[in-house]
Order: sequence, then C-alpha cells, then structure tokens
Amino acid sequence: MIVAISGRSLAAAAKQAGFRPLVADLFNDADTLALADRAVKLSGSLEAGIDEDQIVETLTDLARGYAPTAVVFGSGFERKPEMIDAISKIFPVAGNNAKTIRLVKDPSSLSRLCSDLKIPHPDIRFDVPDNQQEWLTKLAGGAGGSHVKPANGGASGHERYFQRFIPGKNLSALFLADRHQAHIVGFSRQWSSPSRHAPFRYGGAVRLRRYSRTKSVLIGDWLTALTRRTGLAGLCSADFIDDGCGFHLIEINPRPGATLDIFDSKETPLLREHLRAVMGHRISVPAYRGSAASAIAYTARAISAFPHVAWPAMTADHQMPGTALAAGDPVCTAFATADSAIAAMRAVKSRVKELAVHWREEFR
Repeated sequence: MIVAISGRSLAAAAKQAGFRPLVADLFNDADTLALADRAVKLSGSLEAGIDEDQIVETLTDLARGYAPTAVVFGSGFERKPEMIDAISKIFPVAGNNAKTIRLVKDPSSLSRLCSDLKIPHPDIRFDVPDNQQEWLTKLAGGAGGSHVKPANGGASGHERYFQRFIPGKNLSALFLADRHQAHIVGFSRQWSSPSRHAPFRYGGAVRLRRYSRTKSVLIGDWLTALTRRTGLAGLCSADFIDDGCGFHLIEINPRPGATLDIFDSKETPLLREHLRAVMGHRISVPAYRGSAASAIAYTARAISAFPHVAWPAMTADHQMPGTALAAGDPVCTAFATADSAIAAMRAVKSRVKELAVHWREEFR
C-alpha cells in the first residue's frame, strides 16, 4: 500500500517489483489509476500537505478486502511524522519511523548530527540575519524546492528557518540504508524550474553515468555514519552542494523520492530492495548503462479545464482532461535516456518544451 503526495512513481516501482499496488495520494492521475489495483484520493493540498485527521480512515478503507504486505510512504510526511506513528498502529510500515524522520528532518537536529559526525553542513539560524543576501529561508520538513526562497522578506516562524546559501554544483546521492550501513545506488544532478514565487522549484534530475570513486567513498562513509546514528532504513537520498573546495550536506530525504523513476531497474527492482533493506535482509544494488533523466512540466497560467492530450511515450503523471489547474501546477513528467548525462538532460528539457504546446495552444 502506497501513500504519498504523488504515488505514481512508487506504484510503477511496485508493479516492476511484482506487487499489486494500492495507492492513496493527492492526484489520482490517469497513470496512477491504471497502475493501481485500487486508488483513492487523499484529503489535503500541495500547500497544506496531507490531512492528518483522515489518513488512517482513508487507508483502512483502501485496504478493505486486501491484506497489504506493508505501507510504503513517499513525500508528504516529513512535516507531520506523527502520521507514521498513527499508520503503524494499524498497518506494518516499510520505511523510517517517526523518530528517525524527526532526527534527520528537524533542521536543528540535522545540524547537530553533522557537527558531531564532522560532516560539513551550512549554518542555520531561526532569527532574521542582517546580511540576508547570504541566506535562504526554508520550511522545516519541506520537499520539492518550492518552499525554498531567498531570505529577503524576513520570513520566519516556528516552521521556517534560515540556512546559509552555499554557491556551487548540486549532487544527490540515492542510497539504501539497513540501519547500519548506507549502500550508494547512484548519483544524480538536479535543476530547478523557477517561478515567480518559487525560484528553487524542482525541475528535474539526471542520473550520472559515472562519478569519482574517491568522492563516492567519502559520501558513503558520511551516510553510513548518519545511518548508524539515526537508524535510517530503506531507500533514502541526500542532497549536497560542491563549492569547489568540498561537499556540504544540505538535507536528507528519508523515503523514496523524485529520482526513483530514473534509478529503478528491471533486473534489480528498487522497491524490492527497499523492502529487503527495511527488513534487514541482504540487498543488491542495480548496475546501470548510460544515463536517464526526468523533468516536470508545469503550466505557467491557470487552466479552467485541462484539454484532452494524446500523450506520447516517455511521459507520465498525466493531468486528467477537465481538471482545473492553477498557474504553476504540474502537468506531467517527461523522461529521456541517452549515452551521457548531458545528452539525457538536453533531451528531457527539449521534450518538456515540445509537450507544453499541447496546453499552450488551447488557450491562445
């Protein structure tokens, strides 16, 4: 049973691993409905998150007539990890528990962990800095980049904090944790798709074909140290910035994330390995050839009723015809493969531009 803000990629991974997915998410897009044995729409919104008051009742209804192997959760729980506690009283949960999520998603906790383990990490603070151009403001437990903003408005509060901006190249490590060791699956680079109100909104990611073994070992050692200290389990990811002098750990995502599509493998299905890691069994890491990339297409303007689109191959997360969309809402996800990371990234960005014609033309 899959529960997330968007469950399509996890449902696809579940099918690839030989499972029959039951899905609860905020979208219930056409792809998710086609993949799932049964799917229900969660109460909540992208801004407010998943409605915690109805989550257990919704999942109980979803599971009626089935005996789910486990609940696998995606994004949407970092801000309210108590939902994991509530779900785990009814169903077995295959993922990190609420205590572990709090340890790595609370900004003060992660900062202390990094200090203790000698892992470089940007300074954080909760009071408004004087030199705001050197700082970002973030939502504690936020995901997807839309919550990240320059610290130019003095935004603060019990859910927001300030993190020093580190210029450089981003790097994301996908890893399988077994509570004792972090096994690196691979590395990716991400890019943003800026909008007026969300300059760091997630745009896409490309799986790197190869990466420095020395740097990979260093990052693996850091993530193993964090895993042992926090009890991380299953598929997780870590985001870094390389400023030219070294790496800085920006955040840990304690669940399968946005790069699952470009790392999943027919030969070694990652959801199967996720479950094995959570159960403490021996795991395998996929081997890859070439590169793969994914990118999200957003609508720049509000659409009162989304048109019918004959979706081409290498796309997913399709908006349903007739759906009302606000400016900035996601429309679909595009994919590309190539021999190199640069070629895959160029191809997927080109595909996003080509796809946008389908809904731009409709409203000229």
